[in-house]
Amino acid sequence: MKRIGLERKKMLAGYVYISPWLVGFLLFMVFPLVYSLWLSFHDVEGVGSFQLKYVGWLNFKHAFVLDPQFVPLFVSVIQDTVINTPLIIVFSLFIAILLNHRIRGRAFFRAAFFLPVLIGSGMVLQQLLYAGVGQKTLVNGIGLPESAFIYMGPAFSQFVFDLLSRLTLIFWKTGVQILLFLAGLQGISPSLYESSKCDGATEWEMFWKITLPLVSPVILLNLVYTLVDSFTDVTNRIMLYIRDIGFVKIELGYAAALGWIYFALVFVIIVIIFAASRRFIFYSGER
Repeated sequence: MKRIGLERKKMLAGYVYISPWLVGFLLFMVFPLVYSLWLSFHDVEGVGSFQLKYVGWLNFKHAFVLDPQFVPLFVSVIQDTVINTPLIIVFSLFIAILLNHRIRGRAFFRAAFFLPVLIGSGMVLQQLLYAGVGQKTLVNGIGLPESAFIYMGPAFSQFVFDLLSRLTLIFWKTGVQILLFLAGLQGISPSLYESSKCDGATEWEMFWKITLPLVSPVILLNLVYTLVDSFTDVTNRIMLYIRDIGFVKIELGYAAALGWIYFALVFVIIVIIFAASRRFIFYSGER
């Protein structure tokens, strides 16, 4: 009997690992996706009877030509994502490096950074943001008196509030990324750091020459995860807009078209990131 090689074993283990997702996708996701694509080329007349009228590409043209909200909303979401994603990645890597050292209370801090993922996701985070947790709570926490904003002026005060709100969102969105970075850092052999110390390397040099290259695959993973999480978040304005079009205005065909346009644009961004990352991602088993 021919023995199975190590690479094939890893490949089979990967397929076994993702098999529950594949089964669920085939059973519960394929038909809704295909039907929503079919629905995007139609106009739904009468929700009760659900009569479809074929309109071709009219819904897609309407999104870019006649809809005054979709394109500005999408540009705004892209801008927020471009700003938030690097901050989340850098902050997560920084915290993961600190937590990877042997410090007192390390387990507590790991749980503390992951706790917002459990209690502050979905509608909970949305209600907290609507209640002003990003502005009022953080301002009171750092002890800024309200009288200080009088001297700042309305423009600068709004800038400070927006900055604090963005920082709050970053703090609440880094739990999974920190855990992934921790797993990547713990996979680096300590002998690499020991040999580099013997050669006189500093902590800064070891970070750039050892830590960052070996953790670069995790950076790509966290980058894609953060982008997808941002584009599909419950507070995403595009998602809320598509939901209102479909379930408030009951324009199901147009909502399906908006969803597929949004999916296609996000998919293109992810493909560009994967294509650009080939020059910067280091896989130790291949080099």
